[in-house]
Amino acid sequence: MTRVLTRSDLEAVLEPAACLAALRDGFRTADAVTVPGRRVRTDLPFPGTATALIPGLLPGVDAYTVKVNAKFPGARPALRGVICLHAGADGELLALLDSATVTAWRTGLAAALGTGLLAPADYDVLGVIGAGAQAESTLRGLTSERRPRDLVVHDTDPGRAAAFAARHGGRVLGSAGAVADAADVVLLATWSRAPLLALADTRAGQHLTSLGTDEPGKRELAADLLDAALLVVDDRELAARTGVSAAPGLSRTAADATLTDILRGTHPGRTSRLQRTVYAPVGLPWQDLALAWSAFRAAERRGIGTTVDLLG
Repeated sequence: MTRVLTRSDLEAVLEPAACLAALRDGFRTADAVTVPGRRVRTDLPFPGTATALIPGLLPGVDAYTVKVNAKFPGARPALRGVICLHAGADGELLALLDSATVTAWRTGLAAALGTGLLAPADYDVLGVIGAGAQAESTLRGLTSERRPRDLVVHDTDPGRAAAFAARHGGRVLGSAGAVADAADVVLLATWSRAPLLALADTRAGQHLTSLGTDEPGKRELAADLLDAALLVVDDRELAARTGVSAAPGLSRTAADATLTDILRGTHPGRTSRLQRTVYAPVGLPWQDLALAWSAFRAAERRGIGTTVDLLG
C-alpha cells in the first residue's frame, strides 16, 4: 500500500523544530552517502520548466526520494508536483507526497538555519522580498527561536504583501530597495531574473538570504554585492553550475563556504559585525528525504493520509 499525503496532511504532521533538527543533521552527514544527488531541469514548450531531484539519500535512512516538479511562475501555486518515497530494500512505493509543501518547508527551514548561523546575533529588523510560501516557511523557522522587533515586506503583488504583513505583524514597503534600507537581515524569495539589490543598496553588517537562485537565469543579487560579501551556499558544484556562483559578472569563481563547513566548524562564518554575508542555496535532494521520511513516519503512527494500492 502507498500512503498519499496532501498539503493538509503534511501540515498536520510536519513540525518546525523537528524538521530543523533533521536538516541540521543532514547538512553535517549527507556527504557520507557515496551516491551523489542530481538535479535535472529542462525547458518546456509551455510557460514553465520541469525539474527532477534524484535520489534523496541520507545515512541511516533505509529509503530514498525522487521528486518531480512543474515550475510555472505565472501560475498559483507556481510549483506543483510529487515526491515519491521508496523503500531502500525493494523499491516499494511507501508514499506519494505533495512536493510543493515539502519543498516550501525544506527550502524555508534550511534558509532559516543558514540565516540563523550567519545573521548578526542581535538583529532587530527582518526584511522580506517576495511574500510567498518559502518566505512563510523561513519566517516560521526563524521565529521559532527568536522573533525580530520589526518586519518589513515587499512583493510585486501588493495584496500578497499586505496579507503577509497582516499575518505576521509587519508593514509593507514600496520597493526592494526600501526593504534593504530598513532591515538588518533581508530574505529574498522571488522568481526574479534581474538583480533586485546591488552593493550600493546594502550596508556593512547586513545579512541576505537569497532563495531565488535555484536554477539558471534567476538572479536576485548583483555581482558587486556577491563579490563583496562572505558567500555561503549549500553545494559548491551546484551553485557554480546552476546557482548563485553562475551569475554573470562575478569576479570570484567559487563560494567562500558551505553551510556544512560552518556547522562542522571548518569555517568560522561571520567574523565581524561589519561583514556583509549572503546565504544562497540551490536545494539538495537529501533535504526532500529528510522531511518526507519524518512526515511519512508520523503519518503512519497517526493514521493520517489515504492509502491506495497502485498495483491493484
